[in-house]
Amino acid sequence: MQKLVLHIVALLLLFYVAPQNSFSLILKIALLLSSAYLIYQILPFTPLWKKQVLQAKGIKPDQQLKLFISNVYEFNENHSGCLDVIAKANPDVVFLLETNERWNKAVASLDNDYPHSIKVPLENTYGMLFFSKLPLKDSEVKYLVEDDIPSVHTKIQLPNGKWVQLYGLHPTPPVPNENPRSTERDKELLLVADLAKESKIPVIVFGDLNDVAWSYTTTLFLKISELLDPRRGRAFINTFHAKYPLMRFPLDHVFCSSDFKLIKITRMDNFNSDHFPVFVQLQYEAIAKHQQEDNKLDADQGDYQEAAEKKAKI
Repeated sequence: MQKLVLHIVALLLLFYVAPQNSFSLILKIALLLSSAYLIYQILPFTPLWKKQVLQAKGIKPDQQLKLFISNVYEFNENHSGCLDVIAKANPDVVFLLETNERWNKAVASLDNDYPHSIKVPLENTYGMLFFSKLPLKDSEVKYLVEDDIPSVHTKIQLPNGKWVQLYGLHPTPPVPNENPRSTERDKELLLVADLAKESKIPVIVFGDLNDVAWSYTTTLFLKISELLDPRRGRAFINTFHAKYPLMRFPLDHVFCSSDFKLIKITRMDNFNSDHFPVFVQLQYEAIAKHQQEDNKLDADQGDYQEAAEKKAKI
């Protein structure tokens, strides 16, 4: 969106300020073509596009799962603000990222309402605290790519007895002068994409994925995993950076298998983190898989080859 705005400003300057010559004409054409491509990227995340995850019509509480995902920013000390936002959302699952031992102690009261938990407090900004009101089984903490970057893998039981596979992630981002490549992030996402596709039960993947919703890697992830993005056909729901209104992007995601329809997706209030929390309410429906089969992004042989190459790196 920021690029598109800059393109429009540049076009206006070319039309009304710049000399009208052949060089100016070439620039106008180039900017128009580039703007068209940016609009093509933006439109799927607006109400003008088809919804990838259909809106649930009838409300069935015993088939629902409410998730709260938040990168709390490890050095943030507003623990009470975090607990207040969680209490307001009243989710079934709380997934807190960048949580160290200080955060682990500060939100320990969540154990009262969330009897099931998976806790991996770390001091490297990749700690995870996972809380659930609903029963869990086959819970594991895995280090898929890097020895100090965990991910949560667990099954959760909906109130109606249905089991759902959950994957909670926070892969490393590409950072100049520290981690200039996106190799590790891409590999972790695509390894989880394989797990999601092979799952025999409904799947939800969520977390701070350090990638925007329209990127090549996220799109490739959706193609390989056959999961759906509830943002598509609705809104960007930008989550980062919370403190810079003009420079915000959707980095925190929830992707689900076609077994789910959407009740609600929203950005929650910030509590001094650099990320906004995300709240998502999904509803399992047995018929949804057939109704949404055509909503999946199709992968071709080139996509599978590209995914295999990315997974083979490092």
